[in-house]
Amino acid sequence: MALAWGLVLIALSLLCWGGQTIAWFAPNTAERLALTEAENTVEPAFYADVRGEALWDALTLWVLLVAGVLLIADSTAWPYFGLIGGAVYVYFAGRGVLTRRAMERRGLRIGTPSGVTTAYAMLSIWGIAGLITVFAAVIAL
Repeated sequence: MALAWGLVLIALSLLCWGGQTIAWFAPNTAERLALTEAENTVEPAFYADVRGEALWDALTLWVLLVAGVLLIADSTAWPYFGLIGGAVYVYFAGRGVLTRRAMERRGLRIGTPSGVTTAYAMLSIWGIAGLITVFAAVIAL
């Protein structure tokens, strides 16, 4: 089970952290890869917010990736990275969903309909994975 969950964490983390890192370093590439919305499809304030978020996420979202690697390696350090990384992903997902919902309710453009749907789905998956990891880490400790 540890191997399977470690692989899930690595895959989800590479997509999330990797996507945000690309969005920080190369926003045009991230737009072409559909990792972020194009600037002309969103409000300027939303675009600025997600650009700042990409920088912060590139600096913080790697922790769950390390937890996945340590889990596969059967390291006793994995629960500590799992607690921190899982909590960061829960925060990331919650902030992402609630910010988008608040902006949508105010009629602000936050992307194409398919892009917004994808964002909600992925944020939900990352948030659930974060919660599961936190619980698993607490049990492991």
